[in-house]
Amino acid sequence: MNWLKELLKKAGVAEDKLDALVSDIGKELPKHFIPKDKYNEVAETKKQLEKDIQDRDKQLDDLKKAVGSNEDLKQQIEKLQADNKKAAEDWQAKVAQLRFDFAIEKALLEAKARRPKAVKALLDLSKVKLDGDQLIGLAEQIKELQKTDSYLFVDATPSGKVGDGTNPPGADHTEANPWKKDTWNLTQQGRILRTDPAKAAQLKLEAGIKN
Repeated sequence: MNWLKELLKKAGVAEDKLDALVSDIGKELPKHFIPKDKYNEVAETKKQLEKDIQDRDKQLDDLKKAVGSNEDLKQQIEKLQADNKKAAEDWQAKVAQLRFDFAIEKALLEAKARRPKAVKALLDLSKVKLDGDQLIGLAEQIKELQKTDSYLFVDATPSGKVGDGTNPPGADHTEANPWKKDTWNLTQQGRILRTDPAKAAQLKLEAGIKN
């Protein structure tokens, strides 16, 4: 974030404080801002859908001018009107889903989930609603996961003793995932299932196995 360093320098921040300040800002930014690529995705989707609706409206206007008493043209107008209504409803639903997905992702980042996609797969999203900017029914599920699957979160308390030199169950692992196609290993699967069922569940999720 060299651009940020330059701005802070111009603002009079001391040189020896720049790195720490930039690091703190980098940690806080994801909690309050949607990533640029996500914003662009929503903006492009909105732009395209609005253009589609405008094109359909123009078609309707053109047909209305030429319709007269022609019954076939009247039917075409009715069909276009129905299609236009459906396109508008689809657009609203797609934008609502995008807002919902972004809100979930932001909440998981704020909860310091190690792997947001894996944690999201464990949530019952049918019980979560987006009311304005507030997610209802999510905080309780995240709190429960932090208790039952603490390894999924950076700040969750590990099950092992602090300072004993061991990693908590499910902590970041470097060994091959025995449930993935390329590294499938029944012996390793059995070992992990016996010694660390929570980690086994996480590895299965990463490998795309949901049971």
